[in-house]
Amino acid sequence: GLCMPLMMFMNAFAMLAGSGGAPRAAIAMGRGDRAEASKIMSNSLTLLLIFSAGITALYLLFAEPMLTLFGASPDTLPYAMEYMGIISVGTVFTLIVMGMNPYLTAQGFSNVAMMTTVLGAVINIILDPIFIFALDMGVAGAALATVLSQAVGAMWVLLFLTKNEKSLLKITPADMKPEGRIVGGTLALGISGFVMVATESLLSISFNSSLQRYGGDLAVGSMTILTSCAQLAQMPVSGIAQGCQPIVSFNYGAGNRERVKQCFRLQLLAAAGYTTLFWAATMLFPQLFVQIFNRDAALVEHTVWAMRIYMAGIFSLGFQLTCQQSFVALGQAKISLLMACLRKLILLIPLIFILPLFFENKVFAVFLAEPLSDILAAAVTTGTFFARFDKILHHGPTGK
Repeated sequence: GLCMPLMMFMNAFAMLAGSGGAPRAAIAMGRGDRAEASKIMSNSLTLLLIFSAGITALYLLFAEPMLTLFGASPDTLPYAMEYMGIISVGTVFTLIVMGMNPYLTAQGFSNVAMMTTVLGAVINIILDPIFIFALDMGVAGAALATVLSQAVGAMWVLLFLTKNEKSLLKITPADMKPEGRIVGGTLALGISGFVMVATESLLSISFNSSLQRYGGDLAVGSMTILTSCAQLAQMPVSGIAQGCQPIVSFNYGAGNRERVKQCFRLQLLAAAGYTTLFWAATMLFPQLFVQIFNRDAALVEHTVWAMRIYMAGIFSLGFQLTCQQSFVALGQAKISLLMACLRKLILLIPLIFILPLFFENKVFAVFLAEPLSDILAAAVTTGTFFARFDKILHHGPTGK
């Protein structure tokens, strides 16, 4: 839980290159320009390598003060330091997996992209008990298992994009030379994805620091479980968006407006339907979700109470993420950035610190910030998208 902000920050840089480049590559392929698409992909790999070097150095030098800032107590800091020290060395593997996998999906190889995730997850699941328990490595074992599984995933992705004949796009040393036009366009479109994930890091810091102040380690422990449960809602919706993105981008580039609309409607129905069902399950059976992660009686009781507050607006997440990610798929860099900032930077983080001023139960007020921002952001993002959707389709892609 304490290392999560640093890991989210790491993932944000992967999104900067991946979510910024893959839609542009798909639009280029829709126009029939594979050479341009390959340059975008290769430049993205260069960006990921640069990012990983900087992040690794930053974490190795400043992990302790950052973890202390995030709410680490004298009891938990040694574990967090041990875990993050190993994770930071494997930054390059994490960035390659998360940043290059979208290029598999962009080419239509969704099964190969899925195998990247499954391969890493299975290896991690196998290695965790071996390193943690059999070899008695504790949290260091958990970190090492994660790094090794990400290394295998990175090798899988790179081999496919460089050696496999099926790949429509190829990474080549010549195309990896950074071009200002390509890098600038990738960063401009990817900034919304970066903000969405990076603000999760800032958000985690805000939650942990406030909850440590008002509720101590028990409240921070509850937040860690709630964050994990929220990922059970968010990750499938993000997966749906990632699956639809290359279809939307390709057909947008090809001028097939009806196909874009059809894909968006299906995506919205699937995402909103899933988050609504997830919301109902957490409201009716919160204890089942909490006990997946912990069975300590005091922590379970506190987290069950908190979950009904924290998850009260989770049904709206399907609308917000679908519309925001569709802006990205359509190459709308500015509006996608604004919508990415809305939920967390503009609404949620300020509410975490403002609401406790008006409630006697400060911990309740901190948790209440989540559903309020979820519902407000979804309403604004969905309304904005439907107001602009037809205009964007009529205008068409702007070109390279």
